[in-house]
Order: sequence, then C-alpha cells, then structure tokens
Amino acid sequence: MVRNSRQPTVPCRHFCIVTETYPPEVNGVAMTLARLVDGLRARGHLVSIIRPRQRIADGYGGGIDFRVTLVRGLPLLGQTGVQFGLPAGRMLSRSWMRYRPDAVYVATEGPLGWSAVRAAQRLKIPVLSGFHTNFHSYSQYYGAGWLQPVILRYLRAFHNRTGGTLVPSQDLQAQLHDLGVHNVRLLARGVDTQLFHPERRSVAVRSQWGVRDRDMVALYVGRVAPEKNLQLAVTAYRAMQQCNNTVKFIIVGDGPFRLALQKEHPDIRFCGLLTGERLATHYASADVFLFPSETETFGNVTLEALASGLAVVAYDYAAAKMHITSGKTGIVVPYGDGNGFAAAAARLVREPQLLASIRRQARTAVATVDWRRVVERFETLLMNAHAQPHTAETSSVTYQRLAT
Repeated sequence: MVRNSRQPTVPCRHFCIVTETYPPEVNGVAMTLARLVDGLRARGHLVSIIRPRQRIADGYGGGIDFRVTLVRGLPLLGQTGVQFGLPAGRMLSRSWMRYRPDAVYVATEGPLGWSAVRAAQRLKIPVLSGFHTNFHSYSQYYGAGWLQPVILRYLRAFHNRTGGTLVPSQDLQAQLHDLGVHNVRLLARGVDTQLFHPERRSVAVRSQWGVRDRDMVALYVGRVAPEKNLQLAVTAYRAMQQCNNTVKFIIVGDGPFRLALQKEHPDIRFCGLLTGERLATHYASADVFLFPSETETFGNVTLEALASGLAVVAYDYAAAKMHITSGKTGIVVPYGDGNGFAAAAARLVREPQLLASIRRQARTAVATVDWRRVVERFETLLMNAHAQPHTAETSSVTYQRLAT
C-alpha cells in the first residue's frame, strides 16, 4: 500500500486495469501495477483488474480479490508460471456494459490487451496504454532477431489505437516518438525508501555468504535471463576479483539462464526470488550493484539499490540516467560500453574511498522519489482521459454498485 497518500480531492471513479502480469508474480511490471492500484484505491477509487489465471497461487495480499477477473491464458514461450492472456473481447464488452469503467489502462500488449483496446473503443470508454517491456529488443536474445520489425509494427499499431501511451522516462518517450508512437506521456516510478534502507544491513546474511565485514559484495537483482546481459555482470565481477580476490557476487532472482550460469560459475551465490524485507536485507547487505541490462524500459531495481545505499554501476539510460550523478551517487557508463562497465566496477575496488563516498550519497538520488506523487500523476492522466468531451459519460452509479 502507498503510504501517506493525501485525501482525494477529485470524485471517486471506476478504473479498470488490464494486464498479463500481477502479484503474486514477482517482476517490475507486476509490482509497479500493484503500487498504482493500491494507491488509487487508497485515494477512494474503485479499481478492477483483468488478468490471466496464473499457475502460481492466485490472489494478492493473502486472499482472493473480488475486483479481479481472471481470463484464460497460455504459457509464454514455454516458461513455467508465466502466462499471456487470450482475447476476451466479448466478456469485456459484457462486463463493461454492465459496470462501465470511467477509463481503462491496458498495461501489456498481448492478445488480451488488444481485445481490451478494441472493446473499450467500441463502447467509447477512454483507454490508455503502458509501455513496460521492450519486447522488440528481447527477440534478438532468443534467436528471433528477424522478428523485431514485425514486433515493432505491432507495438506501434497497438499503442496508436489508444488515447495515449505512458512511459517511465524521457529517453523512452523520445525513442517511441521516433518509432512513430503518438501521444507518449511520462509516468515516473517510485521507491519505498522505508523498506529499502542501509540500516537493514545484516551481519548474519553476510555470514551466510561467507564474507567478512570489510569484504566487498557485488549484487544483481532481477530476472536471470539472456536479455539481462548477465554475462557482462560476470565479466565485471571477474575484473573486480583481479583487484581483490575476496570480492563475492550474489544474484537474487530466477529465470531460464540460472542453471547454465550456476554450472559455469559455481563461485557465484544464487539466492532465488526474494521479496519484502528479505529482499531489502539482501540489498543493504551488499556494497555494489551491477546492472548491465541494455533492454530496460526503466529498471525499478536501480532505485531500490540506491535507496539501500549501494554504489550502482549501470548504463547511462532509463532509471540510471534519470537519478544518478556519475561519480557522486553512482557510476554510469555510455550505453553498450561493456569494457567501460567492467572498468567502472573494478575502479570501485581499487578506490575504496570513492566507493564509501558514493554509498554515503546514494540515497540522496532518490530522496524525492515518492510513490504518492506517481499515483497522483496516474490518477490525473486517467481523470483527464475520462474528461475528454466524447467520453464524458459518468459512471457514478456503476461505482456505487461496485463499491458496495
């Protein structure tokens, strides 16, 4: 739940979120959407959710949510526990004719999302979309680079059917504009600075890792998959070891690349998926955060690492570009410069005073980053979409029926 949300000063509305992923799944998109939904609900709005039924336990926050509608899904690329939603246009039309939303937000661009956009347009319900994942960039990591132009055409057509596309950074906004996507608007990301905090540093956790108080620990948090460029993280780790052979590398997360990486690098410690306080403790118990991904739309983990007081090494784009002053609150290197990335990581080992200085200042980079402001911005975008003249029909009666 978003903390310290101010009391709403706008009429309460019914917003519908359509997404392929949502907690209890653990990924950046799911957790971002949960924050937005919880924040809107805390401000008095009714928020309904349409998503595929997942193989893992359904429900969020410890139980079934009657405001969530589950639709049929199929495994995505054969990966366990990950589904994409099948088209559900008829069901959505029937549901929205009975309980009409004031605005719809389609967070993912699969068949379910496409059918939601079409259903909303038929019913003249305002619809916004989100660009959360660089699917067109992923294709090259799975032997399907030839599909990239096809995927780009699909994404452009999808987003241009909506009233606007929400993105988390200015560089992604410019990129989509160059690709021909219209009405791209900014919706930033937040971080829970109370949860992610240097004070969670744990001697017990570091002891489990086999490191002493003065030993350096490099950390990666995220999906363990080819598109995350983890081979470069390993290269950076080896460069750090050349400066000091006591450096350890910890990976938090899971994915299709984990088994191969574990087999090839048995000295790297893999902790699997972690959430909540356990995740926050692992962040704070490390020293350096290696984030070599070249396919991020934002990178929420960058903010979590900064809030935890880690020295982040990342490429100069997305969240790192927005929030890091290189050499002061972290280190950023030119996008795609793998040698520079490894050299920056090694520099932190050779220059412990620089590392200490960056860690002391890291939290200042996210001092004003607040989920409350993000939720308020999201609320404003949805309210503005609803206020457009051709869709000004209100649904206060619907809201009252659903809320009771």
